[in-house]
Amino acid sequence: MNFYPRRRRTTPAIIIISLIDVLLVMLVFLLFTTTIKNTPAIKLDLPETSDAARPGASSEKPPLIVSIRRESPRFFVGERAVEAGQLPGELASARQQDPAMRLVLRADKEAEWGDVVRLLDLAKQAAITNVRAFTKGRQ
Repeated sequence: MNFYPRRRRTTPAIIIISLIDVLLVMLVFLLFTTTIKNTPAIKLDLPETSDAARPGASSEKPPLIVSIRRESPRFFVGERAVEAGQLPGELASARQQDPAMRLVLRADKEAEWGDVVRLLDLAKQAAITNVRAFTKGRQ
């Protein structure tokens, strides 16, 4: 016995297969055309200045970035944690690889001033003359 009569399917107004194909092509296009933003892995609250570098400004060679935090580990060269005793060797080896290197100092607002002065002194001892401080500009 057949209690439910078989209904005849009607064709949908929107063809689903074509819609999926179009959405897949759009997804692949968006994946390839998006820009990847390079965000630092170390969370710092930078001090503000009115003379900050514009975001997206580029130069020939990327600088050596040394970050200082209040919490332990305190010093980072790039994204790698470094002890205070290893900083002179790191700066000297970077200077030997590139004599015209630039050093960018990223210090947290709450970082101890003594750590900042120590890093500036180590850069001077390593004969690094181009030292900049990384700040965020006022909006």
